[in-house]
Amino acid sequence: MIKLGNLPGRLALYASLYSTLLLTGCAIWMPEAPEGKPNPVLRQLPLQFSAQDKSQWQAMRLPGKLLTAYRVEPQGPRDALRAEADSSASMLRQALHIPPEQLGALQFDWRVDQLIAGADMRQRETEDSPVRLILVFEGDRQRFSTQNQLLSELTLSLTGEPLPYATMMYVWCNDCAAESVIVNPRTDRIRKLAVESGPQRVGQWVTYRRDIRADFEKAFGEPPGALVGLAIMTDTDNTRSSTRAWYGAIRLE
Repeated sequence: MIKLGNLPGRLALYASLYSTLLLTGCAIWMPEAPEGKPNPVLRQLPLQFSAQDKSQWQAMRLPGKLLTAYRVEPQGPRDALRAEADSSASMLRQALHIPPEQLGALQFDWRVDQLIAGADMRQRETEDSPVRLILVFEGDRQRFSTQNQLLSELTLSLTGEPLPYATMMYVWCNDCAAESVIVNPRTDRIRKLAVESGPQRVGQWVTYRRDIRADFEKAFGEPPGALVGLAIMTDTDNTRSSTRAWYGAIRLE
């Protein structure tokens, strides 16, 4: 174990790093399903969530941040989840446990009413997104770099949850290249895949069908481990702005 007491300067550095990760919704971990019990089924949107039942969607407040407002509302012939962020950041998440050999396609749809002026997913100071779909994976933590090992231990000591082995986010960028991979500037264990970029389809429902394994290998350069969590998040806390977006159904095939 790395002794934090011997590293006072680094402790301050990584405390700041942990705070940044948590407040951007990255430092999340999803517990595996109990041994001998069936895997929980993904609860599709529109949703109801319960903080007591981790097999369902759970609201997650981020310390020091205002809450993004999530609520189910009609959208034409169907219901959808409306997300309104006003200098805020919070998420809805749920625990899963899908072994790597069972990973298939992920289908989801969303609609963004306006992009976030000044947001840049490549810069931590302006790293906001009108929509995020976050996938959390397990893996061999012995492969962590010293920096990531220290961060994971710090995260565990502060929250009881270690840094996830790998976090992959599907995001909508303002101007980055579509299908580009953005490595988090603080830790390489968080990577974003820009499935949409620019204003061309703002105001429209857009449907995606993604190959989870192929996307993970593109983002991280290795096969995925078990998928242990999924979350959605709309945030404008860094740019101190407002946006509104809609989430439709999420399906794992």
